[in-house]
Amino acid sequence: MKAPRLNRRLVLEGASRVSDGAGGYDLVWTALGTLWAEVKAGAGREAEMADITVGEARYRITVRAAPHGAPSRPVPGQRFREGGRLWRILAVTDADPQARYLTCHAVEEVVA
Repeated sequence: MKAPRLNRRLVLEGASRVSDGAGGYDLVWTALGTLWAEVKAGAGREAEMADITVGEARYRITVRAAPHGAPSRPVPGQRFREGGRLWRILAVTDADPQARYLTCHAVEEVVA
């Protein structure tokens, strides 16, 4: 495997539930750390949701590996942020046989 170009600085964020004071909760995203990554676009699609056109693009985001359970290791349900762009992490796999890198399968949703 050719080493990835980790040339994009992404913030890894995790969600937590916070009481909204009315018996429900709000989802609050908290920065967990910064990771250098290679971001590669994949297939995209367009869908209609409640009279709004939503574009969905899949990405493969490669980062350095971290041990299972480490706060710097991405897991499904977290997301990456780069400025105003957000990628929701769907799955995480080893990118190479030596487990030096992780591939995060993610989706970026954009409202048009």
